[in-house]
Amino acid sequence: MFVGFLALFSLDVFSLGLGFWQTALGLLMHNIPALILLAIIVVSWRYEIVGGIVFILFGLGYIIMVLNNPFNWYMLSWILEISGVAFLVGILFLINWRQRKIK
Repeated sequence: MFVGFLALFSLDVFSLGLGFWQTALGLLMHNIPALILLAIIVVSWRYEIVGGIVFILFGLGYIIMVLNNPFNWYMLSWILEISGVAFLVGILFLINWRQRKIK
């Protein structure tokens, strides 16, 4: 669901009034982070530690990316919505990895 949520942000490319190939390229470029995370999820079904580490690093990277821009208070909601969910998914992967390791 999180990757689908990230992919929704790419739909703004349709409002630019571009041609077919420009729109297709724009969709591809906007969906690169979602496609990378989708590939990580596939790997994480077998190796939960990978998902835990990558999703937490993704959340940290997003915070750094947002804070490198001029700060506005509404950006805190962006950080909470994107990084907070990424942290939660990463922590859940780590909990599952830890539980499987104990058994």
